[in-house]
Amino acid sequence: MTKGVRLMSGQRGTGTSYADRFMRVQQAFITLGPGAHRLSEIAKTADLDDSTTGRMLTAGTYNSTFVRVDRGLYQLGSTVADLGLHALAEDNLSGAEATQVLQGLRTATDNGLVFLYMRAPFGIAGRQCLDMAVGDSDLVELGMTPRDVLSVTRSLRTGASGRTILAYLPEQIQRRVAADPVPEEAGPGVIRDGDELLASLADIRDQGYALGHQECMAKWNSIAAPVIWDGAIWGAVLLLKPMDIMPTAPQHYVYATITAAARLSHLGGAWHAD
Repeated sequence: MTKGVRLMSGQRGTGTSYADRFMRVQQAFITLGPGAHRLSEIAKTADLDDSTTGRMLTAGTYNSTFVRVDRGLYQLGSTVADLGLHALAEDNLSGAEATQVLQGLRTATDNGLVFLYMRAPFGIAGRQCLDMAVGDSDLVELGMTPRDVLSVTRSLRTGASGRTILAYLPEQIQRRVAADPVPEEAGPGVIRDGDELLASLADIRDQGYALGHQECMAKWNSIAAPVIWDGAIWGAVLLLKPMDIMPTAPQHYVYATITAAARLSHLGGAWHAD
């Protein structure tokens, strides 16, 4: 592991929501490095008690996020492990800096929910939620389950952040994703027609951001902008707001989201200061 790798969620206190605890356990594996780790070691790194960590590990084995290799020994599923190590091994983007950018976007958008997604490496057409700034919000109480955050939203077929990442991938991958079925859990505003989806990607590239209207979940609208490193798409910043509060995206919210994505792109080494 490259030095400087740290647990991003450690910048946000203990956290109380299920999704935050689940993400802490996932990121603990990334901090600990490749291979299998004992439950107690994972719990200590995630800053959680053994009982809570055990529940998170058990839940994660059902969707292959975690793999139980022996009694008391767990490791990340291969895709998630590659994803996290690839992301956090970058010297130029530390957890503290990234978290500060996300928190700044949350403040600039009147306490919007902010997420950082990265594309899956090695040709996998998917994404992974790497970090978030949600304050003291309990995502479950807001109608967002851990499955919404950590599983359903892996698809590039749905959501402003998924389409933003897809917009900068090769055309062959775009067409393959557009032909995939829409996840059953998608919101009522999801783009179901493949040709319409592809057309939206051109718009994203032209304007530099994407707008979503109840795409991943009912009653939530979104704004996303790309994070680009070394000329290639790395991921996307996503802002979520309830549709009754943000029926349409205010221009200053769009600008704030684009600015946050640009700062992360710069921190990652893709853009250089004058």
